[in-house]
Amino acid sequence: MHNNKIATIRLLPLTLTAAVALATAQQAAAEIVLYDQDDTTFSTDGYINAFYVNSDVDREGELNDRRQSRVKMGFLPNWIGFNFGKQIDDLKLGGRSSFWVTINDSETNGTATAIDVRQFYGTVASPEWGEVLVGKDFGLFSRSNIFLDELLAGYGNVSDTLGLVDGTGVSFGNIGTGYPYPFPTSQITYRNNNLAEGLRFAVGIMDPVDTNDDSAVGRSYQEEPRFESEVSYQFDLGGATIYSWLNGAYQTSDNTDSSVDSVTSQGLGYGVQAKMAGFSVTASGFQAEGINPFFTNNAGEATLREIDSDGYLLQGSYSFGKNRVALSYGKTEDDGNGLGSAADYETRGIAYFRTINDNLKLVAEYNQYQIDAAAGSGLGEDTDTFAVGAVLSW
Repeated sequence: MHNNKIATIRLLPLTLTAAVALATAQQAAAEIVLYDQDDTTFSTDGYINAFYVNSDVDREGELNDRRQSRVKMGFLPNWIGFNFGKQIDDLKLGGRSSFWVTINDSETNGTATAIDVRQFYGTVASPEWGEVLVGKDFGLFSRSNIFLDELLAGYGNVSDTLGLVDGTGVSFGNIGTGYPYPFPTSQITYRNNNLAEGLRFAVGIMDPVDTNDDSAVGRSYQEEPRFESEVSYQFDLGGATIYSWLNGAYQTSDNTDSSVDSVTSQGLGYGVQAKMAGFSVTASGFQAEGINPFFTNNAGEATLREIDSDGYLLQGSYSFGKNRVALSYGKTEDDGNGLGSAADYETRGIAYFRTINDNLKLVAEYNQYQIDAAAGSGLGEDTDTFAVGAVLSW
């Protein structure tokens, strides 16, 4: 069973981390304005990165042990995005599309570079009642957990068990070792203006994912959409800026065959980040059942009844001048669904970031990844990775 799931995950590296247009928030300040007239704007932003990577792999069975060098993208893939805005009376209309690409072609097809659309949405906003987003964007459950990852622009874990050492896409960052990935999906989401100073919330209906069996005579179905939400609150305390959040998801799946039980998928994410002077400390976590511990679209159709997982991520960083040093530890405990056997997934990392200018950053990182699982499961792994690279953004 778990071998099939590993194969599935190997096909997902780009879609997974394309996820991290989560850096869209970072790009807004660096975007290039192409047009700004008559209350209409059009701009572009982009992100390009490449790392030299060396991974020392130690897995069950000595034939799996090796040291592998690669030149790959980091946790964030490369993308180019386009943004539209138009003011009409009291309404602000907006739109965004982003296109993600790999820099590694397949070994069997030298021109197989993938292009993936992670965002394609429009927004309608009013200073009186807030904003409505329609289209495709990242989900709300686990969203801030990954947005505020201190190693977002770094490399992160590259599990060989998940096919990431030899994969053509991105690394996993801390996906599966502290939070699941908030997979982009079609949605209708409302965001409020500040209810009070620093308080915000978002609630949305998402296209549901199939989490139940299609039996020989039955068909799975979802009577209601997937519901996701997030509440965040930012405030100052004792000279520190505190940002806290709580997010969640809920969905049920049934089957027309009455002998097939329904599946309830629900998850809760949370966290807090404190910043003072050059210091930053972040602690986040999640609990979920009926949801794949790696990504919220459940890796395709799967039976997820009574599947439980939880995890946490602890990080700290210090910035001085144009330098930043970050430490990270993350862990996810899965009771058996992820790869077919109960396992603990851990990653430890230390990274150094050097800002050359507003558009160029250098990164060096060392990461230790571990899967602790029952002997004979084929999941046991210890992989140490060193990565050094450059990030260009606009």
